Amino acid sequence: MPGTVLMIGTRKGLWVARSEDRERWDVSGPDDVMGEVHAVAIDKRGATPRLLMSSRHWHIGPQVQHSDDLGESWQAAPTGGVVFPPDTDTAVAAIWALAPSAAEPDVVYAGTEPSALWRSTDRGETFELVRGLWDHPHRPQWEPGGGGQAIHTLLPHPTDPARVHVAMSTGGVYRTTDGGASWEPANKGIKAEFMPDEVSYPEWGQCVHKVARSATRHEVLYAQNHGGVYRSDDEGTSWTSIADGLPAEFGFPVVAHPRVDGTVWLFPLESSYRRFPPDRACRVWRSTDAGETWQEQGKGLPDTFFAGVMRDAMCVDDGDPVGVYIGSRDGSVYASPDEGETWVPVIEHLPDVLCVRAATL
Repeated sequence: MPGTVLMIGTRKGLWVARSEDRERWDVSGPDDVMGEVHAVAIDKRGATPRLLMSSRHWHIGPQVQHSDDLGESWQAAPTGGVVFPPDTDTAVAAIWALAPSAAEPDVVYAGTEPSALWRSTDRGETFELVRGLWDHPHRPQWEPGGGGQAIHTLLPHPTDPARVHVAMSTGGVYRTTDGGASWEPANKGIKAEFMPDEVSYPEWGQCVHKVARSATRHEVLYAQNHGGVYRSDDEGTSWTSIADGLPAEFGFPVVAHPRVDGTVWLFPLESSYRRFPPDRACRVWRSTDAGETWQEQGKGLPDTFFAGVMRDAMCVDDGDPVGVYIGSRDGSVYASPDEGETWVPVIEHLPDVLCVRAATL
């Protein structure tokens, strides 16, 4: 198979790993030392693959950088690429998400703290604020989650550029069908467990942790909530719980198979108050029937493990079979070359891993 590149963003810089077989890895880094790398992306749409990294440096501040030589060198726009217009009287605190759009050449979306959506038409070099979401009447009432008030999930539709889903903590899922001019909440059926029972299913205000889209049935979405795991079969118009069979409903990431509908992976944690893996073992859980049933996967993963996996620190690549990757808060990174059946360590003892992305090249 072609070589695979794995980007690993941490609290103190970026590492890039490369492998020919996804079992033995060469790791280089760190880049952007002392910068918190909140999001990474691999854009394969052009003649040359482009790596994207958003970081928050203690001195420079938040910025988006790109590399066209697989991480050998990096370039950033003079302003960092993401700057609020003067009339907003707001500054970017962090750039939490990056997502190339499969439906639009050269378009890359970014999500920031405070909760705002941005669109680039030059493959992530400069960005423009999507005013339709920023000016939404709900925005003044969105509240910060534990990590801040940020848009962390970006789901541009694979074939229709007018349709985009975002998710934030807190606020929940929002969607547009007109290219960002207008937005509506899409949270019906998702519980806000921190609210009293009589108002625990609000129109918006949920602390959704991550959302993934199914491979070819684009109307099917999966959500890992602050408490609960859900599936929507209608682009978020309604959601149903698919948590039965899991050892816990709390967690951060959810990732979907890039080619096979119904296959999805999670990394459950015991609860919002006890953020350890159930049974204190590093385990991934997979469903191959859209969440109707779940299977534990852990061959090669540690049996004693006390670290969590954050919302963007789990991903899949586009190999065959698909590779699955997790990075933990204790600096461990693991890879599965066979869709989660077996696992190997990529690297250990890094800083707190915030995000991972992988692709075959």
